[in-house]
Amino acid sequence: MRDLGLAPTGRRRRPLTTVAAPGVHATPDLVHRDFTADRPGHKMVGDITYIPTGQGWLYLATVIDCATRKIIGWACTDHLKTSLVRDAITMAATHTTLAPDAIFHSDRGTQYTSAEFREHLRAHRITPSLGRTGACWDNALAESFFATLKKELVHRTTYHTHAQARQEIATYIELFYNHTRLHSTLGYITPNEAENLYHATSPAA
Repeated sequence: MRDLGLAPTGRRRRPLTTVAAPGVHATPDLVHRDFTADRPGHKMVGDITYIPTGQGWLYLATVIDCATRKIIGWACTDHLKTSLVRDAITMAATHTTLAPDAIFHSDRGTQYTSAEFREHLRAHRITPSLGRTGACWDNALAESFFATLKKELVHRTTYHTHAQARQEIATYIELFYNHTRLHSTLGYITPNEAENLYHATSPAA
């Protein structure tokens, strides 16, 4: 390689998005890998993933409604501060009528176990639920969405800026995933249709 003037290129180091907080509260797992729900706004899951761009990593936090598979909250930033996941919850609470006994399930990353985030959940009357550290199946629904997002969008695109990535992710979530993409789990309807169907047939409607 030296004779040919070639130089090796290293793989881009992946950021660590799940770091268990020291002294984390003994929050139970209220989901136990059951990602079904009988009504919207009752059981939600969330996680963080990273998107490579020419300006560095962009981090995406999501909130998924288990009943409809709809992304009801999301946020993108260039940092892993607690405000990232807090903003995703704020969007979910603003755009969805949450049940009085709403549950939000996540991994044990420091963002999700911080006092700031727990207080934010409490303000929205949401009960936290935590999976085990290093057990990806405990949050399989959130992991599944990220795998789909990367397969259908991220791995097919080169993002030069954070703004470009954020815009394309927003379009994918709001106009394609929630509004157009059919889900076998829902009987081949979209998350928006599943949500509308529930409200149309609910006795309270």
